Amino acid sequence: MNSLFKTIAIVGRPATPALGEPMHRLVSMLSSSGVRVLVEESAAQEHDVTACQAVSQENIGKLADLVIVLGGDGVMLGAARMVAPYHVPVVGVNMGRLGFLTDLSVSEMEAQVEAILKGAFNPEDRIMLEARVMREGREIDRQLAFNDVVMSRGSCGSMIEFEQFINGKFVCRQRADGIIVSTPTGSTAYALASGGPILHPSLPAIALVPICPQSLSNRPIVVTDSCRVELVLTGARDVVHVFYDNQSECRLQEQDRLVIRRFRNTLRILHPHSYHYYDTLREKLRWSAQPQLL
Repeated sequence: MNSLFKTIAIVGRPATPALGEPMHRLVSMLSSSGVRVLVEESAAQEHDVTACQAVSQENIGKLADLVIVLGGDGVMLGAARMVAPYHVPVVGVNMGRLGFLTDLSVSEMEAQVEAILKGAFNPEDRIMLEARVMREGREIDRQLAFNDVVMSRGSCGSMIEFEQFINGKFVCRQRADGIIVSTPTGSTAYALASGGPILHPSLPAIALVPICPQSLSNRPIVVTDSCRVELVLTGARDVVHVFYDNQSECRLQEQDRLVIRRFRNTLRILHPHSYHYYDTLREKLRWSAQPQLL
């Protein structure tokens, strides 16, 4: 079979015994298709995959033309942060609960992947965020996020205080449990649970969603993705962290400045032709299943 992709890497959710059987199926199918197959080294070790090369997470973006993710949205988020700097597209096979980002089914995995390798897919480019923590004018942390960047309080009951700037202009001072800065992709995650709007993935936008604000007039706002968002921590009685896709974090001090911008690269997701965004929303959010006939 002639494939558009010559080197394909497989990434899997860790500590998931049920992943072994579909991973071996996928390796066998890809190898028989004549492509070079790579497997992330911890997944290869966990599931005893020896028929192809094992590679570190750091090298997947450098070596692969396509990444196939086996798992749920959490694994997809990690893969996105890993490969976005290299313009490598990703495909998601859903083995999780919700699966907003992983839309191939395990039962039809081989047929759907084979169709994608032949070019039968709908590409979708989604924005990512780059966040920097500045302390006394010095950068102490820099991370990517596919869903969201979240600044939030620790375990005690007190709120945190912070100032919000957009493109260098003061917007407001808030007291809240924190704030979520979300991409359109992340608008159906923590931001949605905190009362934020659902943004279509194609929108060039960023949502700022306060978490349990003291003032009910502090509402979510949406800005263009060309904006620079800055959050300055001005008061906290407890530990405050910034979380990137809830997968990595940095501890903040008062007067630290969190600077968030759109990342220079988008992440390209390859969907099967059967994929439709509103079908996914309807299924995952359990909206009414059938339109009323007119």
